[in-house]
Amino acid sequence: MNKADSKQKQKLLNQLSWDYDLPEEDIRALLEGKRERAGHYTRQELFRKLLETYPWFTILQIISVKEVKELLTDEVINTLRSPSLKKKYEFIRHRLHEVV
Repeated sequence: MNKADSKQKQKLLNQLSWDYDLPEEDIRALLEGKRERAGHYTRQELFRKLLETYPWFTILQIISVKEVKELLTDEVINTLRSPSLKKKYEFIRHRLHEVV
């Protein structure tokens, strides 16, 4: 990852936690599965927040397809607030398991 990409990822992760004072390093470590919690967030809760905050291709700038495939479970999808997001990510989950 080049320096510009790293800065962009850092900015996106900081924006994700605008409502809590969480260090970007803690958020990154949580999404990568290297921590159990960042503040009050679990990995699944923070991933859900990612899904509800950013467009699909922005999410892929933050975490890998492998990590998305691991985290995009029925449980996470069912906690999404928007029915259209649920439908979208059910489709994506299905496609990821077919293709990847």
